[in-house]
Amino acid sequence: MERVDRPGFAMNLAELVQPKLVLLEVKETKRTAAIHEVAKLLEKDPDVLNFQSFYDELLARERLEATSLGYGVAFPHARTDHVKKMVLAVGRSSAGVLFENSGETIHFIFVIGTPRRMVTEYLALVGAMARLLRSDEVRQKLMAAKTPEDFAAVFAEDPEAV
Repeated sequence: MERVDRPGFAMNLAELVQPKLVLLEVKETKRTAAIHEVAKLLEKDPDVLNFQSFYDELLARERLEATSLGYGVAFPHARTDHVKKMVLAVGRSSAGVLFENSGETIHFIFVIGTPRRMVTEYLALVGAMARLLRSDEVRQKLMAAKTPEDFAAVFAEDPEAV
């Protein structure tokens, strides 16, 4: 996995996955409700300028195309001017959430908000996350994490992570 060292790309996965923005057990079982439960972690984030508008764009994007990537992972996301910098909230569901638009049961929901101007950085981040989360070992570690800190630490273990 290549490391991203581009001007303006000052954040790596270990910095982006913050324990306070990790929900270890998503309670909702329906796609939209589960995405909302995870996205709500960003509601008071100082880098989110207007949560409701960000969330509306997130759902609009989700309606256009399934954001499930396979392996029980989904990346609901919005490129929006309602965030100052890239933001990420993560939810884990042991039981799984059916993303009916793809027919896939999702165990990890990564809600991503990216400023419109950060196209390259966004693509690099999603690519790196997708490569990392393809690993059965990584997903098993994430599923076994007992605390949000343990969950976030999995991203710090991989020196190849963006």
